[in-house]
Amino acid sequence: MIRLQKVMAERGVASRRRAEELISEGHVRVDGQLVTTLGTRVAEDARIEVDGRPVAAAPPHRYVLLNKPVGVVSTMQDERGRRTVVDHIGARERLYPVGRLDTDSEGLLLLTNDGAWAERVLHPRYGHEREYDVWVDGDLTAEALARLQGGIPLEEGMARAVRVSVRSRSRGRSRLSLVLLTGWKRQVRRMCLAVGLKVTRLVRVRMGPLELGKLRPGEFRDLTKREIDAMSAAIAKPTPRARDEKAQSIVPTRPESVRGRASRAASRQRGWVAAPPVTRREPLRSRATMGANARGVAPRVTRRAAVSRARVEGPRRQRYGERVVQAGRPTRERDARAAAGPAARAGWRAAAGPAARPPQWRRSSRAAAQRAAPRRAPR
Repeated sequence: MIRLQKVMAERGVASRRRAEELISEGHVRVDGQLVTTLGTRVAEDARIEVDGRPVAAAPPHRYVLLNKPVGVVSTMQDERGRRTVVDHIGARERLYPVGRLDTDSEGLLLLTNDGAWAERVLHPRYGHEREYDVWVDGDLTAEALARLQGGIPLEEGMARAVRVSVRSRSRGRSRLSLVLLTGWKRQVRRMCLAVGLKVTRLVRVRMGPLELGKLRPGEFRDLTKREIDAMSAAIAKPTPRARDEKAQSIVPTRPESVRGRASRAASRQRGWVAAPPVTRREPLRSRATMGANARGVAPRVTRRAAVSRARVEGPRRQRYGERVVQAGRPTRERDARAAAGPAARAGWRAAAGPAARPPQWRRSSRAAAQRAAPRRAPR
């Protein structure tokens, strides 16, 4: 049993809204009885009369793929008298477009007289993608591409592209490929306008498994049985794997030692509150430290203060013009000299004499004295 207005629309009497008006005004009879209640359900092969004239049985379903050219309106009737896609095809059946394309847009458009099939094609829960070739003017930046794929708030909701790819790019003009799951009114143009791009040409090249192929603008063809069934079936979504549903820890846990378990059991018997076992990965410790942890005592931490870099890393090779790095632990005297300044250090060296100077300084002074001494004349 199907609603009366739907049967009338399928048989080509009028649209569902106009059929409801005819029913409310008392123009429709079903099997000889006047029906004025909306939502009345009848059989598919019921005998229907409108103003005393019988309505023919519903024609067979037809499915058409059209390459809509620019300037043709994707509706059944236009108030301004513009050419529609139904006029362009000129079919005997009462076909209507499945979804819409803007007047200044072109590309793949489906027409049918099967309402249930059209609903399955358009509803987002069936997951049929819509792919568009878009020519835009403006500065195409990485931020604009990220926003198109991340989501742009519109009146209908958050509009986001499943995939965005750049086919060509030049100064101020680019060509994009956008894949959407929804077909809101002028959605692609509004999304591009939100990121500072102006659409100059828009072509829908694919809808689900159906592709535009080699059809030229204005040409159309009937779908095959395989294509009709493919559009009727829902796209299977991949089932999430176990690691996607619940993130598993990849940090290995450290097993508790026998001594630690014994100490924890003794603490329970004495009524102490035992600390929870450590599950994170910790650095290896010595046996003494592990024993202290097992006894419940905090490990002893030792720190070395004011350790020179040369003691930790070892003496480095001295380069020409650099100061010599003295290895060893710094002493109070050396720290005091470093804090006193260069003038005080010069005074200490003068008071100490050449014996307190480093060996390399003494060698350099002897070499300078030898060079300054006069040479003996040869015999």
